[in-house]
Amino acid sequence: MLLQLLIASALLLVMGSILRYFGQPHVVAYLLVGMACGPHGLDLIGNAELFSRLGDIGVMLLLFFVGQKIHPRKLIARWRRTILLTLAQISLSLALVGVVGALLEWPLPRVVLLGFVISLSSTAVVLSYLEDRGETDSRIGRDVIGVLLAQDLALIGMLITISLLGDGELQAADLQRQVLGLVLIGLFLAWITRAERIRLPLGARLHQDHEMQVFAALVLFLSFAALAGWLQLSAPMGAFLAGMLVGAARETRWVGERLDSFRTLFVALFFVSIGTLVDLGFVAENRALVIGLLLLVLFLNWAVNAATFRALGEPWRHSVIAGAMLAQIGEFSFVLVAAGLATGAIGEFTYKLTVLIIALSLLLSPAMIGLARVLTDRRVGVTV
Repeated sequence: MLLQLLIASALLLVMGSILRYFGQPHVVAYLLVGMACGPHGLDLIGNAELFSRLGDIGVMLLLFFVGQKIHPRKLIARWRRTILLTLAQISLSLALVGVVGALLEWPLPRVVLLGFVISLSSTAVVLSYLEDRGETDSRIGRDVIGVLLAQDLALIGMLITISLLGDGELQAADLQRQVLGLVLIGLFLAWITRAERIRLPLGARLHQDHEMQVFAALVLFLSFAALAGWLQLSAPMGAFLAGMLVGAARETRWVGERLDSFRTLFVALFFVSIGTLVDLGFVAENRALVIGLLLLVLFLNWAVNAATFRALGEPWRHSVIAGAMLAQIGEFSFVLVAAGLATGAIGEFTYKLTVLIIALSLLLSPAMIGLARVLTDRRVGVTV
């Protein structure tokens, strides 16, 4: 086990350094190392599911840190635009897949499932990119983060819809928890937006006790995430709200410092676990189909998102870059695909193909965003 960890860590260090030299984000290195060390590569990762579970914590930590940097009033001030953007994006995705489904005579559950799948973007990839560039609280950063959070909430309705269209059963208790969760989120946002000063228990007492600060920070972070999970909402959403609370309470600024190393490690594990899903043998056998669908999805999503931003009055450059940031398929789409397989909406081959397209879209996402910036910079000669 130690030898496997050594090889994986060395590959991360070497690959990350090389790609960083060429101006590529660390996300790409993590994905490539996952491909190399996964079951379809050197097979150094004996328990890919464990990596995936640990990686989920990384996504929650990432949202926790982003929440600390987002001003609640600035985020909520644009909630109407955010909802319109998200609804328009999902509706256009469903419409486009519906056209394809009509030509190929797909059943309604498959059309709805795949429309939902391509409408979700990657919270982890986009937030990692914004963090690296220091743009989380920029105008484009707030717009994109708002859409990502709205998509996380929309995931609840998507899962319910898939369950109703397929063979799954909708539990009344789960629906009640979700409604309660949405009400609690609304009350929390109203409170944190209007509060003049927020003080958390033990915040001042722990100021000098650096060792206990680690555990206090973990309790705060995990309690919000666990509560959101119990309410059948997105656990990362709970982590984001915890981050907003920490950012608003001055005496707990040390929380971010104590968990920063955890974030780096677990975010890396998340992307490594995604990389392990890429089966290069499957790609080779179906290369024309995989490449064609991958490029179609990326550029179609780019166009849909850019057009949506532009229709709501955003400048051309802002719309193109924001559209590129949301062009990839998100990690929560894995949940939808698994639900679709369980309810019979898709078969085994479509499941494998969709999982592969999602993983490869995450890998190509930084290049898409870079291409958008290059194209728009050449046209307008300015930076966001």
